[in-house]
Amino acid sequence: MVAKTRKPPWKKPNPRKKSGGKSAKLSPELKEAARARAARNGRRYPNLVDNIWAAQRAKASSEGRKV
Repeated sequence: MVAKTRKPPWKKPNPRKKSGGKSAKLSPELKEAARARAARNGRRYPNLVDNIWAAQRAKASSEGRKV
């Protein structure tokens, strides 16, 4: 069986636009975490993937899960 390739996040439609919901803004702490992650990976600024990572951390902490 051949594994399916997943679309990268920047090629997927925004699910919040379809549902009419608003995007949650990252807190200053999460913005700093995304910046630190970008710096560790040699990028000057956080990209979409860093911001998604930070948003998932916020969601997981609010649900009591560990990421």
